[in-house]
Amino acid sequence: MMPTLSGATRLYVIIGDPIAQARAPGGVTAAFAARGQDAILVPVQVAVADVHDFLSVAARLKNLDGIVATIPHKFVCYEACAGASDRARFLRVVNLMRRRADGKWHGDMIDGLGFVGAARAKGIDIKDRRALLVGAGGAGSAIALALIDAGVSELAIHDNEAARRDGLIERLNTLGKAQVRIGTADPRGYDLVANATPAGMQAGDPLPVDVTRLAPSAYCGCAITRPEVSPFIEAARKAGCVTATGTDMYQAQQEMMLDFLLAEDGQD
Repeated sequence: MMPTLSGATRLYVIIGDPIAQARAPGGVTAAFAARGQDAILVPVQVAVADVHDFLSVAARLKNLDGIVATIPHKFVCYEACAGASDRARFLRVVNLMRRRADGKWHGDMIDGLGFVGAARAKGIDIKDRRALLVGAGGAGSAIALALIDAGVSELAIHDNEAARRDGLIERLNTLGKAQVRIGTADPRGYDLVANATPAGMQAGDPLPVDVTRLAPSAYCGCAITRPEVSPFIEAARKAGCVTATGTDMYQAQQEMMLDFLLAEDGQD
């Protein structure tokens, strides 16, 4: 059931550029209503050049209680937070922000939990798998941390931005939980392959990995929500792989999003 909007309705926004691919507005708004909350999540397209101005204005909007960040704003949104969860501080990135009692923002990053949750919903045990992750941006860094926490034995990270890739690898190796190293677009030898790049959102985008070298036993997950089935996931299914889409990943984290956005101060 959708809410009846009024001047008392609490406002949450999801920001990105682009934003048309976002699945969250309808699902989160319906989930607010299911929890008895008079609240709505609205999509807002904000360019990179304008995001600092947007966040400055957002901090002064008295009925704006939370922000959901998608590409490419997750790192900048972390900088706007006065407090954050342990994982968000470690990664220096957030995809969720909620208003604290003092008016400042508290952030968290749950994309990785969504990726792992989607895999488990498909019956995949991540422990001791050799994983290849493509993309070391906001979602990619969160997925990397979640995979390590879930027990992968090895994680290779491939990203065309070498400094971003190497910085993430260095940080993850300080945890001492798994071997983390530089990867390539060759998925041979990996039994988990994750795409955390926008590759596939636009027609003609190159595939994130050489899909001809996917093993049928590999699990493949993707962070893209539009198209519903990305070219990478389509190719992985043809290769016989178990897969999860970006929508599966979103659905696995929707209730966690609500828990965070509606939590009181002091709760992560």
